[in-house]
Amino acid sequence: MNALVKDIMTTPVVAVTRDMTFKEVATTLHRCRISSALPVVDDEGRVVGVVSGADLLTDQAVQLARETQGAVAGPISAPVHRKDRGRADGLIAGDLMSQPAVTITPGEPAEHAARLMYNCRVKRLPVVDEAGHLVGIVATADVLSVFDRTDEQIREEITGNVILHEFLTDPRQFAVTVRSGVVTVAGRPETAALGRDVLRRIRHVQGVVAVRDRLSYPAE
Repeated sequence: MNALVKDIMTTPVVAVTRDMTFKEVATTLHRCRISSALPVVDDEGRVVGVVSGADLLTDQAVQLARETQGAVAGPISAPVHRKDRGRADGLIAGDLMSQPAVTITPGEPAEHAARLMYNCRVKRLPVVDEAGHLVGIVATADVLSVFDRTDEQIREEITGNVILHEFLTDPRQFAVTVRSGVVTVAGRPETAALGRDVLRRIRHVQGVVAVRDRLSYPAE
């Protein structure tokens, strides 16, 4: 049975409120040894955003540039973008956070969490219930714990079990490569419907992070 998000998520969750100051957020990150990001919740415990160490560093750099810009002329102000200047106007989590937060629900497969992290380039996913309340957190290490299959094992299941046995199709019609759980499928299926169905099924193979479609589809 494939693992679900609720099986791998961490509880309770360290979170911050949107009215917490820059210093309080930075202290929480340091004290809890969190190197990536913290969920930001409202008064009802619903996730409204995520604040990261990068958000704080950006704000700190902008403030430094502002303080020194009048006294020291030079390149220190050059890397400061207009967007970052705007973000620096507030020194509370609500002003610094990224929103909306990328979240996931407890009942989704762990593979969905992996794909979401891969596609959105995030390292931590707040886990929320149907009402958006924070119930857990999933980090990259949690997801990787259930992706203990090698690329070759994933490829063998795709070609042998999925294509050959489930679809009763010659695997030689497809060129399947797997790198770090990312599957690339090339070739020319007999029908466009077959190609789409095969790709859809591959996305549910244990250990698959993402699927890249490189098929040449016949005219329907």
